[in-house]
Amino acid sequence: MKTLLLLHGALGSKTQLEPLKKLLESKFNVHTLNFEGHGDRASARDYSMENFADNLREYLDQHDLKNVLVFGYSMGGYVALKLAQTRPEYFEKIITLGTKFHWTPEAAAKEVKMLDPIKIEEKVPVFAHALSQLHTATDWKLVMQQTAALMTALGNGKAMTDAEFKTIRVACLLGVGDRDAMVTREETQHVVSLIPHAAFYLLDDTAHPIDKLDFGRMARFIIEKTA
Repeated sequence: MKTLLLLHGALGSKTQLEPLKKLLESKFNVHTLNFEGHGDRASARDYSMENFADNLREYLDQHDLKNVLVFGYSMGGYVALKLAQTRPEYFEKIITLGTKFHWTPEAAAKEVKMLDPIKIEEKVPVFAHALSQLHTATDWKLVMQQTAALMTALGNGKAMTDAEFKTIRVACLLGVGDRDAMVTREETQHVVSLIPHAAFYLLDDTAHPIDKLDFGRMARFIIEKTA
């Protein structure tokens, strides 16, 4: 049985991927993990793609995992590609969905504008409560502030470059939903054109938020594309 690792996105945790995990457990040896500072995992470090890639590498080493399949939602896909660039031996194939690749100061500012904990607590209290339930080791407001700082850094030169994507030697399937308001098919297709063994897919009737993802459909897709 092949090993499949599911990676959560920004502001998320492995708990969000439990429904998908349950749907895939009959076909794969399924693993999930929390990046530091998310869910029940505390962190004394600032958020960065480098630190999250370290989390991923440490998990793979601790569980003696190599040549694994990965499904990375949003930021999770970025982290997998970040590690794959220098350590391809860990991966058989990486599937991403809704991963943002185009980071500029303007793009980061647009995303950060929506990450104001005070405004969210006032205007979207249901979302604030959900985040407080999701993140038990770190105050959700700090999670949001750290995520905003991470995005700002990506927009100011910390994002992966075209030259770095070109060095990835892992088979990749990079996708985006047709109703994703954060990620464009153009930026996804651009990265597909850089990675030697990559392909693009478009998921119809799919927006960015993970709570709107059809897990049954996603499970069937992952099974089909990793057979």
